[in-house]
Amino acid sequence: MGKSQKKKSMRRHNPMRVPDSHLPQGLASAAQSSTRNDAILPIIQKMEGADATDRKWACVAVSNLIQNDPSTRRLLQGKNIVGALITRLTDNEEEVVVEAIGALRNLCIDGGYEICAEMYNKNILTPLKTFVPKISSVLSQYLSNPKAAPENAQKLVYGFADNVITVLWCLSETSNKALNTINELHLTPFLMSFLASRDKLPLAPVVSAAQCLYVLTDDNIPAIKEVRADATYLSCLMSIIQPQNTLHTEFMKSDPHAVTLAVLAAGILRNVSPLPPPTAVSQKDLDKDIIFPLLQPIISSSSISQISDLAQELITTQTNEPQIENLSLKHTPKSDHRSTAEVDLEKVETRLRALQLTLEILTSTCATLPDPEFAPTDDDEEVEDEDLDKAEQDDGEMDTDVNEVNGMDADQPPVPAFITALVNPLLALIQPSALSFPPLASPSPHPPTTSALSAIHINALECLNNVFLSLAMSKRPDISEDVVSGQNIWNDVWSALAAVGTQTGPGQERRKEMWDKAVGVLWGIGNVWKGLLEPNEEQVQLLIQFCNSSSDPKVKTQCIGSLECLAQHPQSIVCNRVICEYLLSILPSGSTPASVATEPLVQAVAALIDIYSDENLPYDINFRQGQYLDRLVASVEGVRKAARSVSRQKEGGRELRMRADDVRDNLVAFIKYRRRLAL
Repeated sequence: MGKSQKKKSMRRHNPMRVPDSHLPQGLASAAQSSTRNDAILPIIQKMEGADATDRKWACVAVSNLIQNDPSTRRLLQGKNIVGALITRLTDNEEEVVVEAIGALRNLCIDGGYEICAEMYNKNILTPLKTFVPKISSVLSQYLSNPKAAPENAQKLVYGFADNVITVLWCLSETSNKALNTINELHLTPFLMSFLASRDKLPLAPVVSAAQCLYVLTDDNIPAIKEVRADATYLSCLMSIIQPQNTLHTEFMKSDPHAVTLAVLAAGILRNVSPLPPPTAVSQKDLDKDIIFPLLQPIISSSSISQISDLAQELITTQTNEPQIENLSLKHTPKSDHRSTAEVDLEKVETRLRALQLTLEILTSTCATLPDPEFAPTDDDEEVEDEDLDKAEQDDGEMDTDVNEVNGMDADQPPVPAFITALVNPLLALIQPSALSFPPLASPSPHPPTTSALSAIHINALECLNNVFLSLAMSKRPDISEDVVSGQNIWNDVWSALAAVGTQTGPGQERRKEMWDKAVGVLWGIGNVWKGLLEPNEEQVQLLIQFCNSSSDPKVKTQCIGSLECLAQHPQSIVCNRVICEYLLSILPSGSTPASVATEPLVQAVAALIDIYSDENLPYDINFRQGQYLDRLVASVEGVRKAARSVSRQKEGGRELRMRADDVRDNLVAFIKYRRRLAL
């Protein structure tokens, strides 16, 4: 499958909760698209006023105005609202500081990397550093003597801690510079103190602490060492995961915050693995025995259609509700005042984000599983090497009910367990709902829900990509022989793509990302069932069109790889000719260079060699009648030049140069072989 399919995907997609790519660029455009221009000037003026009440009002107003409103967020950003709020973090009035960090937190969550980078560049970490020991001190006092402070004071501190931790989490994902600076704060003991005291604290700051630690331990050695060095940290994380059988077996009915916490604990353990002995978990297979049993019930019990329908109902209710409180200079708006529908919509989003997080961790888990047969089992006995083949055969057996669910007759071979346990739930999660990809002409009625849904579909595709990449590498005959399952899986991916559509333009980036990820999945499926999937002419043309339109060499390579797998269906002579004529058309010829970059060119040459390596196949008639040998001969020098143009100094350049040289040598040997056949 070449070097283009990475086994480990980037964890985070564009983290922007309320996307704004559909809006025109520039401050003037933001002013035109925002309906709240008149409110901006009073906010800026009062943010720096002498009256603490006015400054507090301005901070709260920012939170209210940016809610699901990217144009107003852009307009405020153009007026240096980030710098003004950071200044308020050193205000002499505590309530102003509390509201300022709350507004900054909302900007981080809604605005994504760009605003986080601006905050870092404007030195937000300097005041944040002073907050961490203060929060720790107050937290210790409250935990040791809960009656020492009234409930309102405790609520204020816990909310403040939640906001500070969330900003630190978002900044950690912004850049390596920000991450290195945050590493110097040594936040692990601070964050773990929330997890250790989770039974005595509100769940919100505990989940935020877990989320921050999850991000900090993602390929970040300093934080990883801090967690691994303390056995009590590992024990605490394990204790969060333990009640999985009662808490997570029915995700749709569980508390999404509690599920999120358990998933984050699993993600942190995976980030810091291998775990040092003598912890109990160090003796187990972390992925197979702990991570997968926790995550699999979450994806299998999640229903995108149910969640989407509920969101639609709440959006309608919210739209019909009267506006209880408008922004007013006379009355200080309350940042926590939300309607019932708004609160319920936030719960829906929390559930979706928990599912998204589950898929992110599962993607990494699937990337490293040596044995794809990891369906849940109650049998923990070790299998001896000599019994491995028999065990795999036994594990793959499914009962009649499961086969019927998958549309199979009793006479057909059983569906491998991993398909029913993992692949089928993932295929259900890639199917879009009406809220997932709204057309540009009709923006989403609730952008956070749309953002979460589209992220889930993309994460599920990334997970499927890793599953089928692992399967293609493992060469499992019991799976590749199950052609019915392969064809069903292939059709399900195309069904999702049909629902996504091909609309392009600003605001439609997630549609394109779905296609980008799906092509990788199709290549993986094609490799597992190479030559066994009957090609569909319309799908072939769509792959060719997408390959031509994409500017990403890796995506082009995946398209070509998918076409190669379809071309090897022995009886599909017409589709074979269409595909191979296309592959030949992108090759260099004489003085004409290739029409694609080196990576997809190399894949195209390798594909043609692989397709026509057996002259006895029915479709080989296309090779002879189309005089493909002459066209390959004409491409040799161009392929050689393309290989030599690869810079070994660039990332991945050394591997690509080696592969290009190998393919060029194989091309020369293939030409010699076909000439000797004299067909």
